[in-house]
Formats: sequence, structure tokens, C-alpha cells
Amino acid sequence: RPGLALCAGCGGRIQDPFLLRVSPDLEWHVACLKCAECGQPLDETCTCFLRDGKAYCKRDYSRLFGIKCAQCRAAFSSSDLVMRARDHVYHLECFRCAACGRQLLPGDQFCLRERDLLCRADHGPAPDGAAGRGPRSP
Repeated sequence: RPGLALCAGCGGRIQDPFLLRVSPDLEWHVACLKCAECGQPLDETCTCFLRDGKAYCKRDYSRLFGIKCAQCRAAFSSSDLVMRARDHVYHLECFRCAACGRQLLPGDQFCLRERDLLCRADHGPAPDGAAGRGPRSP
């Protein structure tokens, strides 16, 4: 349908022989579909992400909007294994006691104080449910 579509990027008519379709209903001039953050052209060779009407490359979308590690604040890749404590998510290597630095493993008892994880040895006896029992605890 060249000539009938309106570009989601510039708002102009798409009269080019080719257009790019993102999502079920957004169409773009080939030259207009660029990452809103870095300007990388987004074509059929790369993954495109939309947020609030803006298009992003995978790297910038993950950096800006992806879940980040509660300890190091870096984004996760799709292959990362993670540990969870309440609503916080950690890289395996970052899931460590803030006091002694010991890596906490599944099944270890720990306490979460704000963003600080404390192993049982550094926290002491758990006061009335304050300690977690590994990553699956409530």
C-alpha cells in the first residue's frame, strides 16, 4: 500500500516502494526507523523495540528500560542466571553478603535490609520472619 501509509516517525506519506512495519499497525519510511537514543538504523536485520511511540535498538532499550541488578545496577542479558530476594533481582555473582562478601547460594538463609543482603552469620538469628530462606521465600 505505498502512498497510503503514514510514517510513524516523521508523519509524512510513505510513497517509497518499500516500508518497514513495526508492531501490527505502525509503518515507517526505511530512512526514518532509527533508534531514538543512538540513531542506529533499524531495519530488517536487527531487532527493534518500541516504547512510548519511540523505537530503540536492543542495546539501548535494555540499558534504559530493562531490569537491572540490585547490586551492580547493570542490565541482564537473556542468558544470565539470576537470584531474587523479594522484588530485587541479582546476578549470581552479585548475590553476596554485604558484610563478609560470601556468595549466597540457593537454600542459604539470609536477611534483606533495603538492598543489602546479609548471611545468617552476619545477621544473627532471624527476628520473626525477617530472614529469607533462599530465593523462593515470600
